[in-house]
Amino acid sequence: QLQLVESGGGLVQPGGSLRLSCEGSGFMAIGWFRLAAGNEREGVSCISSNGGNTYYSDSVKGRFTVSRDNAENTVYLQMNSLKPEDTGVYYCGGATACGDRWYLDGGQYDYWGQGTEVTVSS
Repeated sequence: QLQLVESGGGLVQPGGSLRLSCEGSGFMAIGWFRLAAGNEREGVSCISSNGGNTYYSDSVKGRFTVSRDNAENTVYLQMNSLKPEDTGVYYCGGATACGDRWYLDGGQYDYWGQGTEVTVSS
């Protein structure tokens, strides 16, 4: 499966939760990135292909949790305590490994989904 498909975005109030899915992610390390209006794409999280290693940006650490179910060929991003600054289009990218510079959206990410929009607003 070469195509990644994100889903689960929507409108949520501050303090609320959403769970994003990245389908087609089996056997791949998956990075989550978001693009907010007026900003460059920001690395949010990464999970290794076997789920043994996870990484988070400082801005989401403690609030977001990345996990995977390879039997379902899906990686999840559970987002809790959402803030307005979490608003953006979220993308998942597939790579061989997260790597030391997982938060950069070039290089190792060979596949991308179409994105799913997250809006945090009252």
